[in-house]
Parts: sequence; C-alpha cells; structure tokens
Amino acid sequence: MSEQQPDAFGAELRSRRMTAGLSLSMLAKRVHYSKGYLGKIETGNRFPSIDLARRCDAILDAGGHLVGLVDQAQPPSPPPVVADHDGEVWVMSMAPDGSSWLTPVPRREALATGSASLLGLHFGSHGMTAAAEQESTVAVFRSLFEQVRRLGQTTSPSVVLPTVIAQTHTLRGLATAAPATTRDDLLGLAARYAEYAGWMAQEAGDERGALWWTHHAVELGTAAGDTQLAQYALIRQALITLYREDAAGTVDLAQQAQADPRTSPRVRGLAALREAQGHALACDYDQCQRALDHATGLLEKSKDNASDGMVIGSASVTGGDLSSLVAGWCMHDLGHSRQAVAILDRQLASLPGNARRAHARFGARRALAYAAAGEVDHACALAGEILDVAEVVDSATVRQDLRRLARMLVRWHTHSSVRDVLPQLNAALRTRMP
Repeated sequence: MSEQQPDAFGAELRSRRMTAGLSLSMLAKRVHYSKGYLGKIETGNRFPSIDLARRCDAILDAGGHLVGLVDQAQPPSPPPVVADHDGEVWVMSMAPDGSSWLTPVPRREALATGSASLLGLHFGSHGMTAAAEQESTVAVFRSLFEQVRRLGQTTSPSVVLPTVIAQTHTLRGLATAAPATTRDDLLGLAARYAEYAGWMAQEAGDERGALWWTHHAVELGTAAGDTQLAQYALIRQALITLYREDAAGTVDLAQQAQADPRTSPRVRGLAALREAQGHALACDYDQCQRALDHATGLLEKSKDNASDGMVIGSASVTGGDLSSLVAGWCMHDLGHSRQAVAILDRQLASLPGNARRAHARFGARRALAYAAAGEVDHACALAGEILDVAEVVDSATVRQDLRRLARMLVRWHTHSSVRDVLPQLNAALRTRMP
C-alpha cells in the first residue's frame, strides 16, 4: 500500500459513512470492528485490510470504490507456460517411506544422469501396439480416471499425482502406437489425465507445475481434435489469479474462455462462474450477479454427464448446486456475509459426503463468512470440523482461506472458543498437512 493510500481510504471511508448517515459507532458495530480501530483508519493511522475494505464497501454501497483504494501488492499474473516436451522432462523420485516428488529437468541432463549413474528399470514400447489395438484399453483407462478423481476428493495430491502423471505418460505412449481408429480416444484420455494433474499440482501448492500440466493437456487435446480443453485451460489459469486476489486478471481470463460461441455451454458456464468470482473480488455486485445468472442459464442448458461419462470440470458438484455454492462464495467476497452463510449452509448440507475436498473448500469459506458476520463461536466450531477434513485432502488452496480465518479470529483472541481453536489452526498452518 502506498504512503498516500491510507489517507485516501480513510478520507473516502469517512465521507461515505457521513453521507450514509452512520456514526463511527454504528459502522463499527456493522463491520464487527472497534470504533477506535475504525477511527485510526479514517485518520490514516492504520492500514485497512482487504476484508475490512470489502465489508465497508458493501455496507456503504461503494460499488468497489473502497476496495479499489486498497493496494494488495499482488504478484504478477502467471504468464502462459509452454510445455517444451523436447527440452524438458519430469523425473519422479520415490522414497522407501512412500513419499515421492517430481522435478522438471532438461532432457539431455536426465538422459545423461540416467545412463551414467542410475540403476533403473526401463520399460520400452514392446507390447504397446497390441494394447493400443484392444477396444477394452480405452474403457479401462476411462474407468481408472473416474476412480482417480474419486480418490482426489478424499486424499492428498501427493497420493494422486504420481498415478495421474504415470497414466498420462502411458496413454501418450499408447496413442503413438495406436491405429488411427483409437489414437484420438487415447490422446483425449491423456489430455484429461494431464488436466487433472494440473489441478492436483495447484492443490499441492505448485503453480508452475499446475500451468505446465494444464498446457500439456491443451496440446494433447488439440492433437485429439478436442478444442474445449483450450478454453477450459483459461478457467484453470483464472483459478490461479483468483487465489492471488487478482480481480482484473481473473475476469479477463474468464471472459476469454467465453469468447468463442462454439465452446460448449458447460465450459462457458464454468467460465462465467469464474468471472463472477473475479467481479466479487472487485466488489462489483451488479457484474457479479450478471455473471452468476449467465452461468446458471448456460449450465442448465449443458449436460453434466458427457457422452463418454467424463465430465469436464467438477464431477462431485455440478449444475445448479455448483452455481449456488459459487454464489455463496461470491457473497462473502462482496461483503454480504449474512447472505453467504445462508447460501453455504443450505448447499453444504446437500453436498455428497464423499466430496471431502469440496466440503473443505466451501466449508472454509463458510467459516470465514460466519466470522465476518460476527458469529465467532460458530465460526470456531466450523473451523474445528474443517481442520479434520483439511488434514485429509491436504489442499494448498483451502489452507489459503484457513490463513485468512486465523488472521480474522485473532481480533477475538480473548474469546474462549477462539483460544481453543486458534492454536490448532495455527499449528496446522505452520506444518504442511501430510
């Protein structure tokens, strides 16, 4: 935040508060901050947090103007990543304790290291042609993909990623050896595995890996004649900008994904939901609502179940349920916490029990909304429940909201419920969940 901005924000806040006919005490009560703290912000002696700016923006109907005065020192939006398969390979290392890690290295370096010092088991292309010609191969890998996605809802990316990446490589090899009649099907499957690897990489906290695998998915999909993944990749990239709190970047990428009318209603609907989240970050209520309404209409037209049974995007939450959950998410960012908790309470109650990753993601958002609404005890109770699920799914994006929750709860550090849950929350955030 620049030196001039605290004064600018404080002066604008005071002007809008007085225009609204609210005393400092009245505003403090509505945003759940102390009168003294708000007074220091109005005089430019304290920096407003983005959460406080959003609450004030909503209550004073500032249309995003107050939020726009808060510089969050965002990192630059991620540039497009080119998957240079001739120049770079990913090497998987596996330890005796079951842990594994993947490292991108130059192809020549990998080959030199392997030939010089590694005792490895090499699998050649023998048998690939025979497997590629069998009709059952595609069906089996498709079934495996659905099982992997179910596993990804209930466990850590570190468990899922090695399998997904290995299967992507295997399918790419099968496609190379396959006759024309099955090549596109195998490449299309490889693209879906690669796209899911990108999502799991982001959940593991690896933005570079997420972008690399997503771009690889686009290349594979394009080779298979599938143009939808290219648009969906923009939605994936917009998720990275969303978690960087880059509102303009999120909206721009989401609108690009909707630009081609030939793109399926489902993908355009998912892009419209991401656009709504970007508008919510900017506290633009009207544009957010328009995007939500547009998304709902598109998703109602689409078929969640694709002809091959492989839904693009979320498989655990679809259609109207997904639109409603995102609407609840947006209401919190717009500063309308009461609306957020009402929507999220209702929608989370109907979410499948095995969709643990979705429960953790939207559950953390619900706890944030309750805290912002001043219902501290309930927010703490929800936080305790979320920690159990978050430990299982080990999500970097969920941890981001849990950090925000921890910072928010510090304001009520004398509350008994906060004293109980805050040490657990901070301990979980200090040590990455296994």
